[in-house]
Amino acid sequence: MNAETSVIKYQQPKDWIQYDIQSTGITADLTEAKAMVLSLKKVPYQKDWFDKMQVMELKREVAGTSRIEGAVFTERELEAAMKETPAQLHTRSQREAYAAVQTYRWIESIPSDRPIDKELILEIHGRLITGADDDICPPAKLRKRGENVTFGAPRHRGVEGGDECEGIFDKFIQAINGEYREHDPLVQSLAAHYHLAAMHPFLDGNGRTARALSALMLQRAGLKGVCFISLSNYYYDNKTEYLNSLNSTRQNNHNLTVFLKFGLQGITSQSSRLLEEMQQHVSKALFLNIMYELVNRLQSPRKAALAKRQMKMLQFLLEVSPISIERLIEKAYYLYASLKKPSKALIRDLIGLRELGAVKFYKEGDINMAKVRLEWPTEITESDLFSKMKKMPHLKSLSFLHPEISDGNEAISV
Repeated sequence: MNAETSVIKYQQPKDWIQYDIQSTGITADLTEAKAMVLSLKKVPYQKDWFDKMQVMELKREVAGTSRIEGAVFTERELEAAMKETPAQLHTRSQREAYAAVQTYRWIESIPSDRPIDKELILEIHGRLITGADDDICPPAKLRKRGENVTFGAPRHRGVEGGDECEGIFDKFIQAINGEYREHDPLVQSLAAHYHLAAMHPFLDGNGRTARALSALMLQRAGLKGVCFISLSNYYYDNKTEYLNSLNSTRQNNHNLTVFLKFGLQGITSQSSRLLEEMQQHVSKALFLNIMYELVNRLQSPRKAALAKRQMKMLQFLLEVSPISIERLIEKAYYLYASLKKPSKALIRDLIGLRELGAVKFYKEGDINMAKVRLEWPTEITESDLFSKMKKMPHLKSLSFLHPEISDGNEAISV
């Protein structure tokens, strides 16, 4: 078999969205993905930490979509691509990451009523390519006659350049604005991703454009103005399965079943991860609220329920938890440095926080660890608090200390 006949040639699909509706898992996968998207919409959030989460999610998306295509850059280089101007970026990978950042930020600003037409998709491609790969690929231009591409393993050939490319691309746009609307929006976003990648209408940047278009359609499936999720991060983490699902779909005459299952599971897993992060923020906010209440409302003229040093320690733990106890003592020592016996007071406060149920000590291998118990605010009551405070040991009776104590050498039993 020669090289030409071994290449799987592109065939225009009879139906732009076809899949086995009765296939094991498709209905269940779609239901679960929709439920997770709805859950994201219901979680309350604060604007400041939500914005920080979205920056992190954008970094995941850019890193994922670029690395799938073979881009190589360090975390520091990615940070630079997020912040610097193009003139300050030296490698192609950095410039591709920068273009992706700007494109996704622009996508987020696109009005919901702007139609997904030829002009929009070409603009997505143009933004991804300009300043990054425009030396090897004309931005926002479909392939011309004689400009053909192969890709994937086994090798696939995209739609024939020229009139065929133009014609099938136009039919793809018609399908998005026609028969696609008969299907769930999540299915639409994944189908658009697949078909744009399968036809490969551009000389370069086809995968990036397909993933960006899918991200836009995913926003319109219920996430715009709520939360952006990084599917490209999922695709990169599962790159082999991602590419295999695309190849399998092409070999199966564009039957989307395999790719839809994979993509819907990705929407579920990424939404679940983001939901967990959002719930962590909500739990931390509730935890801080209980802390301030214990200091301000429950304090007596002589003593607050939580000492201010303990509050600062808890605030630190909320940011870095879990952490080794050794490292925690090292980082928190400055709070006690002015006391007569700083190490004893520090450990007494740590034990006190454990006795109140706010902190947990445990072992991770041979390392003693500490972490905040975010469930604590849902467990503690005023009566429980003061009951536990009465039972807390005084410093002299703390059996977890070494017999001979010298500052900085105390040990805590876990």
